[in-house]
Amino acid sequence: MMRTRTSAAARSPFRRPAPLVLPLAWGAVAVVWRFWCPPAGEPGLPMRIATSVVFLSVGVGLVLGLRRGPVRELARVRAVAAATQRVLLRPPPARLDGLALAAGQLSATRGATVGGDLYEAVATPYGVRIVIGDVRGHGLAALGAVVAVLGSFREAAHDEPELGGVLRRLERALERHLRDRARDEHPARAETEPRHPAAEEFVTLLLLEIGFDGRLSVFNCGHPGPYRLGGRVERLPVGDPLPPLGVLPLPADLVPHAAAALLSGETLVLHTDGAEEARDHRGRFFALDAFLAGRAGETPAALVRGVHAALLHHTGGRLADDVALLVVRNDRVRVPAQPAEPGLRRSRPAPSAHG
Repeated sequence: MMRTRTSAAARSPFRRPAPLVLPLAWGAVAVVWRFWCPPAGEPGLPMRIATSVVFLSVGVGLVLGLRRGPVRELARVRAVAAATQRVLLRPPPARLDGLALAAGQLSATRGATVGGDLYEAVATPYGVRIVIGDVRGHGLAALGAVVAVLGSFREAAHDEPELGGVLRRLERALERHLRDRARDEHPARAETEPRHPAAEEFVTLLLLEIGFDGRLSVFNCGHPGPYRLGGRVERLPVGDPLPPLGVLPLPADLVPHAAAALLSGETLVLHTDGAEEARDHRGRFFALDAFLAGRAGETPAALVRGVHAALLHHTGGRLADDVALLVVRNDRVRVPAQPAEPGLRRSRPAPSAHG
């Protein structure tokens, strides 16, 4: 006969009162002491002090016993949130097809570990493809759109040979999510196209492909361009912006902007607008480019930690918007071209007699 484990739900009715057993027993002793023990009725300051200490101890024990349940529940909720973040915004591998990567997010919602920003990097037969985006709004309400866009990207990045096909798939996934969400919240209008604030949500994003030779192809849908760290810090040109996803339909012809190559040893810092729009108590914006100056030699993980620490210091820990960072460094070794061996050289065709 198979043995089955008792579920936590079945044990919970007996386990939850356990922290209260000792203070309740103590309280019963205090009541017996107060009303049925003859010495307790004797006048005098020492006896009143002893009685007060007993009842105060009982009260403290009850408060601590009642507090243990919410503390444990909060710990479980935080563990679930951490697991959700690892699945939804999973950290990229430290190395991906010769590139060093690191990423991280700061949520503007107190106590939240996920928000309205998204990022992902995958190695595909067409190169390393990267997306970073920002859902309108922040916090837990934007998670649905984040799930829709990231889920579509993780599939389309491998399936679509052209980067424009990936972007088209992201647009369709977001449209489906917004349409389904609006209909769920307004079931009486399911037969018609719903008009709801969810239908006005949009996502700004940057879709990037790093070729095997380091060449960059970029689609910019209303998102801030990344910084490139080499000999100096410069904003990488990303071409004319397309509308954010969910605002207007994408054009029929999608041609990515051919940006300059990411050379060996250079670093690309992709970010959401919360990084540069963060203000201090005087209303001054955070100067991300100034912070990155002179840090080209740092690892991607050190750059992410440094920017997060500088942002929290600049804002006093009070972020107005979510902040996501994804840092990529090209660690591919550049091998100079070598002259071909004599036996491998192609011979030139002999000139014709009529030439």
